[in-house]
Formats: sequence, C-alpha cells, structure tokens
Amino acid sequence: MRLNVHVHPGSRRSDVGGDYDGALVVRVRARAVDGAASDETLSAVARAFDLPRSMVELIHGRRSRSKVLELTGDEADLRARLIELLSEVR
Repeated sequence: MRLNVHVHPGSRRSDVGGDYDGALVVRVRARAVDGAASDETLSAVARAFDLPRSMVELIHGRRSRSKVLELTGDEADLRARLIELLSEVR
C-alpha cells in the first residue's frame, strides 16, 4: 500500500496520527539532518502499523517533509489501521 505522510521533525516526541491535507502526520524527535528524520519516520510508521521495519520503504521524499512510503502487508488491515490513525486528533 502506498502511503503519503507529512513529517514534523524535531518534535517533542515521536508520534503517528492525524491528517494534514490528506497525508498521515508523523512527528519525530530527530532533526532533519543527514536523513535522521527520514529514518525515524520509517521506524515510527512501522511501529504504528505493527510491521517489521523492513516492510516499510521510502519511495519518494528523502529530503522533504512530504514523503511517499510503501507498506507491505495485508491491504485490508493496513487500510483499517490508516483510517484509525488519520482520525486521531493530536
């Protein structure tokens, strides 16, 4: 499943949830330096979807707040979890 995310680097804590212009909001503690925020984004999304880190791949946006990820797993389960995460207000 392809997933659009909007990343907030340098946040107080890592967290996944909420909607930003149709994209899933991912807050990470890491700063946007040397790919640290992108790496932490992938780990945070993997935890939020209860997937191994190896099943979350960055497709586009390594140096951008807007990223496209590829999640591997049961499509129905992933979509159900995405709906839950998008509706959470943080």
